[in-house]
Amino acid sequence: MNKNVLNTDLSGKVAVVTGAGGVLCSGFSKVLARAGAKVALLDLTLEKAQKFADEITSEGGIAKAYACNVLEKELCETVAGQVLEDLGPCDILVNGAGGNNPRATTDKEYYEDGDLDGDTKSFFDLEESGVRFVFDLNFLGTLIPTQAFAKQMLGREGCCILNISSMNAFTPLTKIPAYSGAKAAISNFTQWLAVHFSHQGIRVNAIAPGFFSTAQNASLLWNSDGTPTARTGKILAATPMGRFGESEELNGALLFLLNNEAAGFITGVTLPIDGGFSAYSGV
Repeated sequence: MNKNVLNTDLSGKVAVVTGAGGVLCSGFSKVLARAGAKVALLDLTLEKAQKFADEITSEGGIAKAYACNVLEKELCETVAGQVLEDLGPCDILVNGAGGNNPRATTDKEYYEDGDLDGDTKSFFDLEESGVRFVFDLNFLGTLIPTQAFAKQMLGREGCCILNISSMNAFTPLTKIPAYSGAKAAISNFTQWLAVHFSHQGIRVNAIAPGFFSTAQNASLLWNSDGTPTARTGKILAATPMGRFGESEELNGALLFLLNNEAAGFITGVTLPIDGGFSAYSGV
């Protein structure tokens, strides 16, 4: 196994990662395994989680994949029991499941005359089901797994929960009101959980990734011919470091916030990892 970037030692700990079949969270799973943790990879699609669990075990780590819908409480409770039996009680929970949906996205950044009766999907055309799906996936998809796995943390030292917020939580982006609002809720919920579990010694923090080019946002960032969209131009112009983030650049923050020696007095924070996007006024 490769060394991790902060020499964080998670040997003997059990880490649970939801959304582990995705680009970012599969990477988190590998980083946790390289730090010595036994990793439970949860994803709606078992095959996706299994692929990355196999990659971890091929490197010499300990990992097991589980099919789990983070919006189904009974299923989450069942999977929590399976993880407990297979790997032991959960020490670390990374709530990585989340995302946006086209039904909750407007076509244009600004409403203009004629949009109401035209072919444009305006604010007034956003589908209630799409907005509800985005809020449920991000907020309830964090709350329900936390209910299932935090029970295993009670009364035990050194347990941590890490949520995945977004720089949208600081300033909402155009076109994606539901996703921006849902991630703002995650940052707020992170603070709430940090206070609620503080007497149990469970630390709760979040990271807020800026712009990383992934399969989820590819249609917003790249044209079908591979050229950058106008939105990509705006993003890079508003990012002082002038580029998209690389998924590996989240690993340091992940390990730091989970390291009880380095971050033992840090709880309730949301750490931006955005190349300066949230700090830049545009002037």
